Amino acid sequence: YEIAEQIGPKLAQAAVAAKVDGKVTDLKRPLDRDVALEIVTVDSPEGLEVLRHSTAHLMAQAIRRLYPGTKLAIGPVVGERFYYDIDCPKSLTVEDFPAIEAEMAKIVKENWEIRREEISKADAEALFREMDEPFKLEILEGLQDGEISLYRQGEFVDLCRGPHVPTTGYIKAFKLLSVAGAYWRGDSSRPMLQRIYGTAFPKQSELEAYLQRLEEAARRDHRRLGPALGLFSFHEESPGFAYWHPKGQILYRTLENFSRELQEARGYQEVATPWISRSQLWEQSGHWEHYRENMFRMEYEGESLAVKPMNCPNHCLMYKEQTRSYRDLPIRFAEYGPLSRYELSGTLHGLMRVRGFHQDDAHLYVREDQIEQEIFGVLELFDVVYSTLGLKYSIKLSTRPEKFLGTVETWDRAEQALMRALEKAGRPYEINPGDGAFYGPKLDIYVTDALERVWQCATVQLDYQLPERFDLTYVDAAGSHKRPVMIHRAIFGSLERFIGILVEHFAGAFPTWLAPVQARVIPVGINYFEYAYGVAEKLKRMGIRVEVDSRNEKVGYKIRDAQLQKIPYMLVVGEKEAASGTVAVRHRSRGDLGAQDVEAFGRAVADEIARRALD
Repeated sequence: YEIAEQIGPKLAQAAVAAKVDGKVTDLKRPLDRDVALEIVTVDSPEGLEVLRHSTAHLMAQAIRRLYPGTKLAIGPVVGERFYYDIDCPKSLTVEDFPAIEAEMAKIVKENWEIRREEISKADAEALFREMDEPFKLEILEGLQDGEISLYRQGEFVDLCRGPHVPTTGYIKAFKLLSVAGAYWRGDSSRPMLQRIYGTAFPKQSELEAYLQRLEEAARRDHRRLGPALGLFSFHEESPGFAYWHPKGQILYRTLENFSRELQEARGYQEVATPWISRSQLWEQSGHWEHYRENMFRMEYEGESLAVKPMNCPNHCLMYKEQTRSYRDLPIRFAEYGPLSRYELSGTLHGLMRVRGFHQDDAHLYVREDQIEQEIFGVLELFDVVYSTLGLKYSIKLSTRPEKFLGTVETWDRAEQALMRALEKAGRPYEINPGDGAFYGPKLDIYVTDALERVWQCATVQLDYQLPERFDLTYVDAAGSHKRPVMIHRAIFGSLERFIGILVEHFAGAFPTWLAPVQARVIPVGINYFEYAYGVAEKLKRMGIRVEVDSRNEKVGYKIRDAQLQKIPYMLVVGEKEAASGTVAVRHRSRGDLGAQDVEAFGRAVADEIARRALD
């Protein structure tokens, strides 16, 4: 902090933390050696995280004041929000938030110094035992002596690594957002806690802009729009599995067929494999050891079986059924079948987190000299799909995790191959250390939607392990048996999740080619029903998805309903249109487009659909 002051008062005023030799730390930590120093300001990503982490402590202090006996668990920052898991004597609701926020504002005004203390593990255990904080004591069990730090502000003390802002007065603009249930450490056999979410920003204006974005996100929420538009629903009888309604199934199949069309033109072969297999298959693949807790398992006739969470082991069995030549490679298997993964009930979230889903899944078996070209081909597919949908994307290369199959040498080769492919393709990317799959490094594709939110969708994984485990080979030009390399690849990722993202990205107003109903014919009265159905029949023959609104309602009501249903084109027909063979065209966003010949309108819309044009 003193160095920031020497550089300039404005920097000192904006500073909330420091980065010492690359590690974010408190402004008040003394420097006892030469270091690489960077002052972290409140408008940087690291500074915002420090601010929000400190606001989580501020909220916990306010709750403890208002509700004595509250036990604290953990309070991390997640993106633009923070939360704190608590065991509170009172079941809190959003109605309690104003009182908590008022107490938080009071603590800000008190401007308590936020002090870091480093103590022994034994002293920390004694302190939190005296405070009757069982969750903190359990956290301490997993810590080594010499790593224990506390933060104090006024009467409040918390077990925390930090860093934090220097005083509570630094926290200017905050808002509590929601409350939900959360099992301690995500374990359904452990206590259910209350999770209070909030956010914080350097300025009130930034907070208000964020809250407006939240309102827009709520308006676009796929869990509300999906049922309202007749796309899908969920029922308690099948938690985590979507019920696709006729309109939703049209949307689903349109996307799936788009993927099929692209893949067939690029040499992919579609296959279908069983969705239940004996445990031996998953033992051989390594999933039984590394992924079993995420699989639906069953016992039947003395055997252990599991519903497949992914297709790769089955595709390996199909590859191995016959002798492969180096001339046969690359072999590209694609599959759209059902997959299922066990997700805790508390983590389920509409289409974004489900237990049953489908992928535009593919596995490519290639020679080592083909890796880069095949990665180029996959990247080109990303470009086509995401540009068609008007989505920007970025790439992260996720490297070897702590627990992995195979050797460090093969992992290094795989990571270097992905890097070379990206660099030769001229694609910028970030390294995401330690987040690879247990069998290989991967490229994660992050899509940015209309609200500038980032979603992880597609993935490309380079795998030397499964070909080894399944003893996959091909015969090279010299007659020797060589091991192929396997590329796991999905463009949409989970179709369910991708559709959830698209619903929110387009706010339900899909481009015409994706819209389940592309045009609705609206007769002004019963005398024009026959003409309306004739118009609909002509348009159907031209490949347009069209319906007739034959309800006994006023025209204005029918138009408003079509607008609410996000139908791209409304075709009003009455005496004038019937006499001239035309339709009065309205577009959901462009308004009145005037009278148009039925055939001419149909050709224009059919062309729009064929081009997969964005609005």
